[in-house]
Amino acid sequence: MKVELDLRDLAQFPFLKESQDFIGNLTGTLDEFISGAEGGAALSRAVERVKAALPRREGDAIPAPPTFPVDAAKIRTEIASYALARVLVSCAQDRFLIDRLSRYEASRALAFLQAREDGEGRGEREKRQRLRAYVGHSLDFDPDGREVAVIEYVELACLLRDQKWRLVNRSIIRGRVQIDPGEGDALLRERIRVVLVRSLPLPVPKQVCTALSREVEGISVAYQEAMLQEFGAVEEVAFPPCIQALMGAITKGTNLPHTARFAMTAFFHTIGMSVTGIVELYCRAPDFDVTKTMYQVEHITGRGGTEYTPPSCATMRTYGLCSGRDALCEKVSHPLSYYRMRKKSAEKKPEPPNAPSG
Repeated sequence: MKVELDLRDLAQFPFLKESQDFIGNLTGTLDEFISGAEGGAALSRAVERVKAALPRREGDAIPAPPTFPVDAAKIRTEIASYALARVLVSCAQDRFLIDRLSRYEASRALAFLQAREDGEGRGEREKRQRLRAYVGHSLDFDPDGREVAVIEYVELACLLRDQKWRLVNRSIIRGRVQIDPGEGDALLRERIRVVLVRSLPLPVPKQVCTALSREVEGISVAYQEAMLQEFGAVEEVAFPPCIQALMGAITKGTNLPHTARFAMTAFFHTIGMSVTGIVELYCRAPDFDVTKTMYQVEHITGRGGTEYTPPSCATMRTYGLCSGRDALCEKVSHPLSYYRMRKKSAEKKPEPPNAPSG
């Protein structure tokens, strides 16, 4: 399948081979490129790109697509910024940043495909449909297909929150999940996300990450601020049932398996609990060893260079750690989503009236 891509298309879908071919090989090494005027502009835009991805989470609305001037130099900068954004999150060695950037880029690409301009004629609509099919084809996915292999479907639908996407609610014929008309766009977005996530982190040379350390540090600070704004102060009453059950097990002196400790540690770290606070939670465990526990907690929370993402609900079920499911659990696919929704619900409750004096 072939479609004629213009400069704006190249900027809107920078993951396409044609986009990468357009910017060609960078002049000199990567650190030489970013030290020049063109590379400096692309790097600044890359930082903006990553920071724009930070607030995005499951269920967020698709962002309104920006417009691009049809200017070859600006288009080149835009595409280079996409490549540099991937370098930045790779240097950060943070799976959350990788996940957020991949989701953002996927939602952004779909927004362009769905955008309808004022006075759009039949020719423009047809081109948009051809472009949609071409983007899917380039990623080995047919957005107009009516079935998807079960293994592929599970990977695509795992982050989709609506109950209709759950495999138990789908029709499966000869190992292929049946897709209804109108569902192709959501799956195309997830296909883009999956392809981008699979390719990260990039094997970036250490000297390049050193040269980008200021930008990476700035992104890390912005990320922590976004997490604080998203989750706020730690509130135990908002913990999902699975986490509460694990905490109860520790309190009773139960020796937890590694998968349970990993899930708890990653969860508590993400919502803002300090390393010391997390270690203190394990002090009642029968095999508690402060030195060993501190090492394990620091490793999971990123002291060793990689900050791990808390397991999703599906993974918790695989680990055998999903327990005490309630009505809210049926609406989310991640313990963090449960925690966020419970906190928001509590914040909306009116304060009780003051008791009468006397």
